[in-house]
Amino acid sequence: MAIEDVIVVSVPVSDQAQAKAFYVDKLGFELLGEDDSIPGLHWIRVGPKGGGTSLTLVTWFESMPAGSLQGLVLRSSDLKADYEAFIERGVPFDGPPEPQPWASLEAVARDPDGNGLVLQQA
Repeated sequence: MAIEDVIVVSVPVSDQAQAKAFYVDKLGFELLGEDDSIPGLHWIRVGPKGGGTSLTLVTWFESMPAGSLQGLVLRSSDLKADYEAFIERGVPFDGPPEPQPWASLEAVARDPDGNGLVLQQA
């Protein structure tokens, strides 16, 4: 197969500045780039430190309303510690980490628009 990797996932948001603050300040992602070179589009790209896939915080896809992304899975090496740190930073969760048949622990967090972020520990 010629496809090698997933490099970018678009996350639909209503306010890019608010979303950037959430992903960078609350989740600890790195700001990987910002670009205003295309008139009318502000490109913001964030990602976990050392990760291979990044997220773009987008407002321009009519078919992707803010908050419509569900089930984006993020891996954690210590979900209990991450959960506690994220709760202290004000990250909302649907509930605490729970064991699942497919993961030792899993919890669902919500960004400011309600996009669902599934945090898993293998």
